[in-house]
Amino acid sequence: MDKRNALRAGAVSAVATLMMLMTTPAFANVRDDGDDPGSGLSVGETVGLYVVIPIVAFLVIAALVSLANRKRT
Repeated sequence: MDKRNALRAGAVSAVATLMMLMTTPAFANVRDDGDDPGSGLSVGETVGLYVVIPIVAFLVIAALVSLANRKRT
């Protein structure tokens, strides 16, 4: 039984590694026709977009849920 589990774990590891190698962005730096990238984000814009906005959204949703639960009880 242990041999079968070891073989299964090895096969899963091999397949996962192969899938990761196949999905690497090898041609990510090649520009396509019509590609028009905009200017990059500043540090403040990046933090606001990926940190502040999700936290504020979480707090608003949590407040709405807690207000809805208070009215029921």
